[in-house]
Amino acid sequence: MFDTMRQFFSAFLPSLLRRYIRDWMQKRQRAAKAPKILYGYSDSAGGWQARTRISDTVSLYRRENIHISDNVYIGHFCVLDGTKNLVIEEGVQLAGWNGIYTHSSHIAIRLYGSHYQDIPELQKIGYRTGKVSIGRYTFVGAGAKIFSGVSIGKGALVAANSVVTRSVEDFQIVSGNPAVVTGDTRKLDAKYLEDPQLLVWYKEWQKN
Repeated sequence: MFDTMRQFFSAFLPSLLRRYIRDWMQKRQRAAKAPKILYGYSDSAGGWQARTRISDTVSLYRRENIHISDNVYIGHFCVLDGTKNLVIEEGVQLAGWNGIYTHSSHIAIRLYGSHYQDIPELQKIGYRTGKVSIGRYTFVGAGAKIFSGVSIGKGALVAANSVVTRSVEDFQIVSGNPAVVTGDTRKLDAKYLEDPQLLVWYKEWQKN
């Protein structure tokens, strides 16, 4: 069938018109498959976060335990695990391909073997869970992973591809696998704060 259609186009349509049709079809296909950012988010408690933006490719497991504040950005292909509570505070930005996990089955899977799925999730021995929280206006770079029990303070920066296994304090910059402290965002930001209005806004979100 496709060969017949190809022969028809080749025989009866000028080359420029064929190219136009082909380009038009490819653009439609790309647009249909392309990830999209969705504006606004309805949380599990029924609140509406009008300024939050979340990609339609984001995976939310146990959404009822995931709490996302307003003005948050969550990029393409992120995985958010709500087995235990996951709290993402105002202004947090998660770049693409982030993974945030509130559980780990790396011990339980060996203990139970083929019977792993026979036991309810939270009743498994060796099934570790821990709340994760990410503070206000923290940035998490592309490909970073954050594991159960980790708390990240406000204004922090997690470098791309970092693996965070320990809690991060306010304004700390962390990077690596496992992530270690490499700087302070306040020092990074200082050179940009000559504009008086920027300085006002910068201090505004830090008051609470």
